[in-house]
Amino acid sequence: MAALPPITVSRFDHKRLEQLLEMVGHRPDLDALREELDRADLVEPSAVPSDLVTMNSVVQFVEVESGREWEVTLVFPGAADVESNRISVFAPIGSALLGLSVGDSIDWPLPKGRTRRLRVVAIRYQPEAAGDPI
Repeated sequence: MAALPPITVSRFDHKRLEQLLEMVGHRPDLDALREELDRADLVEPSAVPSDLVTMNSVVQFVEVESGREWEVTLVFPGAADVESNRISVFAPIGSALLGLSVGDSIDWPLPKGRTRRLRVVAIRYQPEAAGDPI
């Protein structure tokens, strides 16, 4: 498994995610998200680079091995809808994408200890870059 890429998270997203994690209590399936938040560099929302995956971003990524591409919106758990490609940050792929920048790759955990390598190709929409209220 490759080294983890550095990640950046807005202080606003970090605070909201920490509050959600506190509300749900200890769940082993959320340990990866907790670890990502613990290692993240925090920045003010106004300083978020436009090529960074933040909450509510529309992200295009590729599975490196197969070349298959996806476009998803990274959302909070209550807004998740797989049919609409709205992926929860509580899902393994959601926590893997959070805080990555265009060009970054990460190993996405799969069942039975397997992984898939993902690379962020583009950010189609990011609330901070668009100046939308967050």
